[in-house]
Amino acid sequence: MRVGYLLLLLASLLATSISHASEGRVSDAKSHVGIPDATITVGNQVVTTDSSGLFHFEEVGDTIMARAPGYRASRMLLKDMKRSGGTVQLVPFSPKALYLTVYGIGSKTLRGGALALARDGQINALVIDLKGDRGLIPYRSAVSLAQKNGARSITTIRDLAALAAELHQAGIYAIARIVVFKDNPLATSRPDLAVKRADGSLFRDHEKLAWVDPFQAEVRNYNIEIAVEAARAGFDEIQFDYVRFPDVSQKLRFAQSPTEEMRVQAIDRFLSEARDRLISYNVFLSVDIFGYVCWNTNDTGIGQHLEHIVKLVDYLSPMVYPSGYKYGIPGCQEPVSHPYEIVHDTLENARRRANISPKRFRPWLQAFKDYAFDHRVFGAFQVSEQIRAADDFGSDGWMLWNPHNRYQGLGLVDRNPAKDTVSTPH
Repeated sequence: MRVGYLLLLLASLLATSISHASEGRVSDAKSHVGIPDATITVGNQVVTTDSSGLFHFEEVGDTIMARAPGYRASRMLLKDMKRSGGTVQLVPFSPKALYLTVYGIGSKTLRGGALALARDGQINALVIDLKGDRGLIPYRSAVSLAQKNGARSITTIRDLAALAAELHQAGIYAIARIVVFKDNPLATSRPDLAVKRADGSLFRDHEKLAWVDPFQAEVRNYNIEIAVEAARAGFDEIQFDYVRFPDVSQKLRFAQSPTEEMRVQAIDRFLSEARDRLISYNVFLSVDIFGYVCWNTNDTGIGQHLEHIVKLVDYLSPMVYPSGYKYGIPGCQEPVSHPYEIVHDTLENARRRANISPKRFRPWLQAFKDYAFDHRVFGAFQVSEQIRAADDFGSDGWMLWNPHNRYQGLGLVDRNPAKDTVSTPH
């Protein structure tokens, strides 16, 4: 009798579970074609769409969130999705972005110049330092470690959520750039978390800036907490930079032995932890990588392994600056004279190796004077050639890097949304 009751109860629970199981479809808002490999979040569930854009989930919340590279993220009530026939539509979007430093975002002139280009339809996105190359955090962060280590020495963003809302009102896609393991304030205030030389002294790079140890859990969590603040504030994408070990030949000391395997594991661990913490915010995740990572089959000595990283983020952002290729690439030994080939061939080689869509890439392009070859100015021609290469490749847009945040006169093409169908180099 007792066994029969338990079986009846189990059947009832199973029926209840099945009755709450649902399916849906993610499609392109313009073509209505299903979108494969889209990420769906419902409550604490994370599922991906199949080759037809279909997905299955348990109804454990009232909101459904969806995103896919090449599209705007979407958030809607579950009941509204059902009214629409179980379909979530994503709007195609390709960011054309400019970079603004910690100081640039607070400058009326530099910020105003970037917004003017957006109003003219020449760009539609901004990459903004929320933790810059010198470890400074320009907004009122609630992260306790940031308040103790000197990172909050300046404020150029008075209200982070208000900034994100202002950018969205202007039709701008907001990308939060977070410099991770190059962190002078944290390393100097907490030497126990810092990278050290063989003699135990603090390691400093050519800019005299200290770094923190990727093997340390407290370091990883600190940066992820900053990313969570950006996601909560409404930024569309979190972009991690300096997600690597220092690129020096000297022997350095870390919490663990820095073999190639251990370096790669440390970088993978950080990105995996960040992805898990950010998944509930439906925010895109990207990472900046050295241009040569797209060619090297090892970790380039810094822990960045292409085939590993691509599994952990939405977008790869190679820094394909021609000035950064001091050894050239196969078939091109004069990088600054061939900006199109450098950008296009590097992206194509990475795509072929990783076997992913071109939409998973959004490259950093050079909008600054050459520093490695003949010191030529990268003006309208060089910039337009790089943009043409990225467009021909089919990347999900591009980003221009200029350490002085000056972008006028670069020949950017008017891309008015109304016409649409739907520091130093890092």
